Amino acid sequence: MTETQHIQLPTPSDTGWMLIFICWLLAAAGTLGSLFFSEVMGLKPCVLCWYQRIFMYPLVIIFFVGLFPLDRAVFRYALPVAMIGWCFAVYHYLVYSGYIPENLQPCSEDASCAEINLELFGLITIPMMSILSYTAIIVLLFMFRRRTQS
Repeated sequence: MTETQHIQLPTPSDTGWMLIFICWLLAAAGTLGSLFFSEVMGLKPCVLCWYQRIFMYPLVIIFFVGLFPLDRAVFRYALPVAMIGWCFAVYHYLVYSGYIPENLQPCSEDASCAEINLELFGLITIPMMSILSYTAIIVLLFMFRRRTQS
């Protein structure tokens, strides 16, 4: 008698776990990246950078707690935090790009919100990295919600 092997496809909960794990990785990378920029590279964070950090740092904990065991409610906890952080990132990018008038900028003289401290490949700035991180997290959260709905 021969044994047949069955290929086991990932269940929605396995896929959901992986999506939240990727969200956790993105939030952890954003947190560690922001700390690297300020503590290692010596770039002083501006007011808007601090607001973005305020909403990124708790996502690391929210996603980690939501993984063990996988909690479908993590969507409800993480999405508002990520959306608010995304709004601050977009506003910061608009300040960087010169679309926001100077009188509407919450900048201090110590750390200007409009000053470009880092630009990778002549295009990617710190606010753009934040926008990309928050956007990826939001998209993954909606994918998670769609795959784990019963």
